[in-house]
Parts: sequence; structure tokens; C-alpha cells
Amino acid sequence: MRFKLIACEVMYRELCHEAARSPHTVDVEFLPKGLHDIGTAGMRERLQGVIDSVPSGSCDAILLGYGLCNNGTAGLEARGVPLVLPRAHDCITLFFGSRERYLDYFKDNAGTYFLTTGWVERGEATGELRQISVQRKSGMDMSYEELVERYGEDNARYLHETLYDMTRHYSTLAYIDMGVGPEREFEQVARDRAQARGWRFLPLRGDMALFRRLVRGEWDSGDFLVVEPGHRVVASLDAGIVAAEKIQP
Repeated sequence: MRFKLIACEVMYRELCHEAARSPHTVDVEFLPKGLHDIGTAGMRERLQGVIDSVPSGSCDAILLGYGLCNNGTAGLEARGVPLVLPRAHDCITLFFGSRERYLDYFKDNAGTYFLTTGWVERGEATGELRQISVQRKSGMDMSYEELVERYGEDNARYLHETLYDMTRHYSTLAYIDMGVGPEREFEQVARDRAQARGWRFLPLRGDMALFRRLVRGEWDSGDFLVVEPGHRVVASLDAGIVAAEKIQP
């Protein structure tokens, strides 16, 4: 079989590793992490455009290396071939290897900020996507010095502490080691970031199972959603996270 894989670049190393070992032919296209920063509608529009650009008859299924991602994949439509995506709120589920393992961790470790090789290498929006990001449009990417210049020191301190510091509720930085790169180097970057913020550092071992099964075509309904042509992705309010609904004419 032949698959087209469209995925977020933060999964680059993991998906390349598994695509190279898949028994199927996997054509891979990575999109910038910055899609997450341009808002739900913008992300959906960009993804649908890439999906629609896949030549008719060129593959048996289009695989998505995305979770629900703040509803950024909700509304995506399958037209000529099925769409396949993991049942996950975000990519961290994929790095953990299952929703259950992620949930078990989260129950006892709220306030954790996660890093992987991809989030270290590619975690910042750049170029055109940075210019149209929600953060840029709202001024949320302004430095403290820029805030002081615009609003004065007292106001700048208040804005930075209450609105602009998106990490103020975190107390732990966890680095997920997936075993597919120079992990020691990336882990040290994560350790340094944790130390700089005064956070606890926690190394975790990742699991490649969901990446592997996605590109191998092992799509059991418990962990993957297969969206047949003529249907679209919708967010569900149950443990399945995503569902498919028929597109009405």
C-alpha cells in the first residue's frame, strides 16, 4: 500500500524513523509547528489545503501526524481517500505511546511542561507564520523591555506576570526520550531550561507505538480514527476524542 503522511515537524525524527521501517510506501510531508499558533480556523484551512493537494489516485490513505490540537483538525474533510489520525488531544499522547499512559502521568503530575527533540529543535514559529500568529496579533510575543517601553514599568510587570507568561502555572519540565536522536544533547538543553526557571527536571522514556502503528496501517478503532471519503473529522466529548460525521450536501 502507499500512504501520504502529513505531519507536524515536531515529530520529524520519530516519524522518519518509523516510516523508513514501514512495510508500506510512505510519502512524508512535514508542516511547520507554527500552524498551531495561527488559530483554529487558520490551522484547519492550511491542513485542508495540503490534503486537497494530494493527487487523486496517488495513495491509499492520507495519514495525519496530528491530534485534535485545540480543534485544529476538527472539520477536516476526507474526499477521494480515507484520512487516518490518532485519537489524541495533542502530540504528547503520541510521544507517550497511549492515551492511558499520558492520562496516568497527568493525574499525578499536573503543571508539567514537556519537551522532545522536535520541541527543542522546532518549537518556535518563524517567518510568515510568526507574523500572522495569534501571539503576534495580540502582542503576546512582546519582550518585557518592549512592554516597559509601551506601557511603563508597573504596567509591564503586571501584564508580564498575569497575561504574557504562559508558563507561570508549570513547576516541572519533563524531557521525553524517544531513542531516535542525540538524546543526551537535547536532554541537557531541557535540563538547562528547567534550571533557569527553577523547575524540577524529570526525564521520561517515550514509546514509539502510535507512530509505528500509524505508518504500518495498524489502525485499531481504539487508538485511531479512519475517516472515509465523504466524511469529516469532528471533536467528540467522550474518550474517543475525535469522530467522523457525514458531510451533508
